[in-house]
Amino acid sequence: MAGHAASRTPKPSIDRPSRWLALFVLCAGLLMIILDGTVVTVALPSIQRDLGFSATQLSWVVGAYLIPFGGLLLLAGRLGDLTGRRRIFIVGVLAFTVASALCGLATSAPMLILARLVQGAAGAVASAVVLAMVVGLFEDARERSRAIGIYSFVGAAGAAIGLLIGGLLTETFSWHWVFLINVPIGIATAAMAWRTLPANRPTAGQTRRDVLGALLITSGLMLAVFTITESPRRGWASVFTIGLGAVSLLLVIAFIVRESRISQPLLPMTIFADRRVWVANVAQFLAVGALFAFQFLLALYLQDVLGYGAAAAGVAFLPITVMIGVFSLLIAPRVIVRWGGRAVLVTGLTLIGIGLALLSRVPVDGQYFLNIFPVVMIMGAGGGLTLPALAGLGMAAATNDDSGVASGLLNTTQQVGGALGLAVLSSLAAARSAVELADGAEPSAALTAGYRLAFAVGTGLIVLAVLITVVALREPDQPAVAATMEPHRR
Repeated sequence: MAGHAASRTPKPSIDRPSRWLALFVLCAGLLMIILDGTVVTVALPSIQRDLGFSATQLSWVVGAYLIPFGGLLLLAGRLGDLTGRRRIFIVGVLAFTVASALCGLATSAPMLILARLVQGAAGAVASAVVLAMVVGLFEDARERSRAIGIYSFVGAAGAAIGLLIGGLLTETFSWHWVFLINVPIGIATAAMAWRTLPANRPTAGQTRRDVLGALLITSGLMLAVFTITESPRRGWASVFTIGLGAVSLLLVIAFIVRESRISQPLLPMTIFADRRVWVANVAQFLAVGALFAFQFLLALYLQDVLGYGAAAAGVAFLPITVMIGVFSLLIAPRVIVRWGGRAVLVTGLTLIGIGLALLSRVPVDGQYFLNIFPVVMIMGAGGGLTLPALAGLGMAAATNDDSGVASGLLNTTQQVGGALGLAVLSSLAAARSAVELADGAEPSAALTAGYRLAFAVGTGLIVLAVLITVVALREPDQPAVAATMEPHRR
């Protein structure tokens, strides 16, 4: 990022064992937060019965978490740069812990929804700075690539693990423990974070706070996520969707215009001068949109078409978790150092595209080891390569003073892209299934036809991400992506 090299703050001195312990603490906090994005999914029927949610209200158990989470990531990342990332992380973890306790103790629908709003906001505050702290802890190229691989594994595998844990906790105990289990984990994580994480100094020379910019981007993103969440129910062509979508877009445009004109912006526009940064964010927006929908729709296919229970569906996702672990922890760090993030990203995206293309032909009477197992293995390998490459490319131009906002930006494109992809592809699947039912198809055949269409469109999103990466990053990037935090221009 041009103009920031002189303002870089010195990195804190921390020995090698302490760095890896600090990484463990950061990943523990991140895993706790990511789990809550999916762990509640399989508990929804129990929550509905116990608290008397209507069908319309029930979607807010998920939406109340996603809206503040997606809207506050960018602001939280910048606050970490300005006030100290360790402080922001600990505050976020403690607030998330308190909100989790309130969720678990909720005795009414409004109480649970309010607690989920707080939980989503706290999750954004804590998770926005994690990648920035991971990058700041490791200067050596190989160690940093390995650390990013661990971070990516936690982020990717956490969602799949959440489905399994949610099913087990709900069936063994009750839905309350889906939330209450976070309390001891959160307390331990905050205590260890205070002892192990180095404190970064606030950004040098930053004397003004971009309050208007913060209001514009936070309100714009939260409104966008709210609109996306509600659109399948309200209709994509409804006045509600088009109107609120237009307002959220105008707010984001106003934010971009403001940031390009002020001297001390919340989001320095120079961050996008490095093509690796904007390519990583665009590719992630598209890829995560397809992956979120894949996970959600495949779980529905397993349960509604093949007749799996909640816990069994969670177990069915274990192979993808194993493959993500193998590739993100063992293979990606080495090949990124050797071949660079561009080559690894294209390879990973291609594998994901192949997996989705195979799913677009899944049969009504599918068999797990014939039709699903090979796909989740391929998808796991692709995800294990793609996510570390995206993280490395997205942080490649960050300096020590603005790595928080770069981390927050990556998290924002992930959450907004995931929410949009899930809403659009699930709506397409539902519409296609409705047409099939109207034409006299059996329910299982109609559902399968809808899922096939969604997986086919997801394949198209991945193809688009590959094309953007190949065209925009024509020259291979330097091996060891993000080996330093020096500003680097293409």
